[in-house]
Amino acid sequence: MSLDREVEKEKGLPTPVLAGVAVVIIIAVIAAFVFTGQQKKFEPMVAGAEALEFTLPDLEGEPVNLSDFRGKVVFLNFWATWCKPCEDEMPSMQALYEDLSGQPFEIVAVSVDGEPPQVVRDFVTEYGITFTVLHDQTGRLKESYKTTGVPETFIIDQNGVVAEKVWGPRDWNSPDAISTIKNLLAEGPKDPESYKPAHMRK
Repeated sequence: MSLDREVEKEKGLPTPVLAGVAVVIIIAVIAAFVFTGQQKKFEPMVAGAEALEFTLPDLEGEPVNLSDFRGKVVFLNFWATWCKPCEDEMPSMQALYEDLSGQPFEIVAVSVDGEPPQVVRDFVTEYGITFTVLHDQTGRLKESYKTTGVPETFIIDQNGVVAEKVWGPRDWNSPDAISTIKNLLAEGPKDPESYKPAHMRK
């Protein structure tokens, strides 16, 4: 028996076996990282999370950043011109915007229409919308926020943290519907943990 064989025997496992074990461990570690990354990729944006920064064009083509509104309560709404519930919701959004005029509050309505900006402009003119309207023509921001449909609204506090997430349309003239907004304007931002659903709190 050669000297090399004797050394391998003394060490316990032959070199090929050790190499195989190392490869399996490396593959397992890589798989764990990929799985964790995929989980995060599909995690929805929920209350208590920091709102993702973005830049989108307004209807004149000028870039607008979410961070431009830092220090205000932001009503971030995803909608589309072809969406009937969005159409029904818009008048109460405009009324809310007018009611809170002069306060540190902004509505940012992101159209996910794949159509040219003129389609969105026509809708805005028809409904007399005066709050900020942006155009996510590619749908990338909608994907980043993991929205499940339209309309979908994120109430973002003065520090850029999602305080409430609303699926579907609401009548924003209702006191219950705007309680989170009113509380933030009156009392300021809270601990992000307090925004989370009870089952997600530490």
